[in-house]
Amino acid sequence: MDSVRSPEWPVAPLGGVVGNSAAGRYAVPGTGPIIGRAGPPPPPYQPPSGAGAPPPVGKPAAPPIPVKILVAGGFGVGKTTTVGAISEIAPLTTEAEMTSAGIGVDDPGVRSTKTTTTVAMDFGCVTIDRSLKLYLFGTPGQARFGFMWDDLARGALGALVVVDSARLDDCFPAIDFFERAGLPFVVGVNAFDGRLALELGEIRWALAIGDHVPLVQFDARDRLSVRDALLVVLDRALERATRERQA
Repeated sequence: MDSVRSPEWPVAPLGGVVGNSAAGRYAVPGTGPIIGRAGPPPPPYQPPSGAGAPPPVGKPAAPPIPVKILVAGGFGVGKTTTVGAISEIAPLTTEAEMTSAGIGVDDPGVRSTKTTTTVAMDFGCVTIDRSLKLYLFGTPGQARFGFMWDDLARGALGALVVVDSARLDDCFPAIDFFERAGLPFVVGVNAFDGRLALELGEIRWALAIGDHVPLVQFDARDRLSVRDALLVVLDRALERATRERQA
């Protein structure tokens, strides 16, 4: 992992109103159809049989296995909101007020009312069952904090790359980083305003990612939606671990 280069971030376009709060980027629910998900939602996740069974009498329960997952992506795509929606503890955030010095440098998009930004990382955790606990690390999205990605990625088993379908170019550095690092990742398209700017098939083509990379739509504000996206990341990590064990 030490040899992996930090992401090469594109220069943000000049202009654009600086502003914050992922919640402010969303319209009132019901303003439009959600594109990209056809049919009824998937059934709720069920832990493996026996996963929630109590330990034998007289034998202390084994602590859950810690699994480190990254929540990455460009600036203002909903990473902090994603971690906060699923974390079972009050998430640790390193939010700082944005100033006029960021105008033309940090561009969250014209729809954003973002006024703060992550300057180090976000942290949260969620227990899947008695045997598994996820520790979530949200990466900073600005180019000047790209040097931190190598340290945050050390020890991670997978990553969720959060994407804004209206600003796909902002996620290229994150995808390039995980491809170079060889870390399993899932692309999660955050449905801002309750809809996507493009179909999922069009997004896959634009990002030039293969069919082996899962592409899912989710809502960063919704706990169950974030859970489903993270379970896909776990499936990818488990698939890779099984493949390496058999090799």
